[in-house]
Amino acid sequence: MAADPTRETIETVFRIERARLVGALARITRNIDAAEDLAQDALLSALADWPEKGIPEKPGAWLMAAAKKRALDGFRRSKMLARKHAEIGRDVEEAQDDAVDELNAALDDDLGDEVLGLIFAACHPVLSAEARTALTLRLIGGLSTGEIARAFLSSPATIAQRIVRAKKTLGDAQLAFEVPRGKERQARLASVLEVIYLIFNEGYAATAGEDLIRPALCGEARRLGRILTAALPEEAEAFGLLALMELHASRLDTRSAPDGSFIPITEQNRARWDRLLIERGLAALQRAEALGGADGPYALQAALAACHARARTAEDTDWRQIAALYDRLQTARPSAVVDLNRAIAHSMAFGPEAGLRLLDSVSADALPNYAPLPAARADCLFRAGRLAEAKGEFIRAAGLTQNARERAFLLKRATACETS
Repeated sequence: MAADPTRETIETVFRIERARLVGALARITRNIDAAEDLAQDALLSALADWPEKGIPEKPGAWLMAAAKKRALDGFRRSKMLARKHAEIGRDVEEAQDDAVDELNAALDDDLGDEVLGLIFAACHPVLSAEARTALTLRLIGGLSTGEIARAFLSSPATIAQRIVRAKKTLGDAQLAFEVPRGKERQARLASVLEVIYLIFNEGYAATAGEDLIRPALCGEARRLGRILTAALPEEAEAFGLLALMELHASRLDTRSAPDGSFIPITEQNRARWDRLLIERGLAALQRAEALGGADGPYALQAALAACHARARTAEDTDWRQIAALYDRLQTARPSAVVDLNRAIAHSMAFGPEAGLRLLDSVSADALPNYAPLPAARADCLFRAGRLAEAKGEFIRAAGLTQNARERAFLLKRATACETS
């Protein structure tokens, strides 16, 4: 029984350190599968060693050292095999020794942020956009293929194949798992921003499971956003994304009740919103705008979040300004999801019937099995007094969501249609 808490600690530490381990090891092996295997071997070593000897003072460093030892052992085994199969000249032997030294140096030196380097590699143009996001969510976010599949409205088998092919493509390309420079970095930046935001969103509104939020994912995405803005101080959209994440994160603790049930933004206790994160978010938004990025998609979304952050009460929310910002966002980044959120904003600014008219123009084919679409229609119908229709839409939305907390919230609203 005494080993159980230790095992739980080991697994927690590994979840936190896994992406950093894989990123660092991938720099050396240039093979994601090999890097993941080495990281897994380090976990097995910890499971065997820590219950007996105790948790080390620096568990992350211990795991890295264990993974490094495995990498060196593997390299030396391959060297011995080479000696068995062919005679090796002194020059080749010296080259191999140099390679061992290089491996040691690469694992010991400060090579920057391993996780960020891993993301830039996963976002390489040799991969499709779908493969980039799926691979990064798997490697960095630690999401299962099932969770990624639900986020992409796809099947787990399709996502699994996509990830396998992406790893093979990167391995065949022999890429350096590090942050690129110059034009190559610019070409990949938009994809990196998208992936970081996907990671944040999976933490902010979990696509499946019992938990409404996953704060660790939000924290990792924000950390990456801060690293990115520090490395790219003139990139307006990087600051726009950071602002958006900080402002949304300020509300994390108020999105759910003590029993885990969902609390909409109009009913949250704004006194509990994190004012430090709000100030950070507003500062990042100001920086994005000062860099000329006020009309960038992430900056516009951050401006939307800022409208909520500045309103001391739900009644103080400037919905007309929010509706106007969504009009601009629709031009900057047109999509069915933006159309849906724009309809919700207009319903709050100009009445539920205005929202319903805009929702009628949102194509269900563009958002198949997307729970927020019938949920938005249900809310507009509810506020318009069309309760029987609203109940049916709430039930339909509840049947589409994969998150247990969201489902309970939607069914509760369906029940309210009978009592209102």
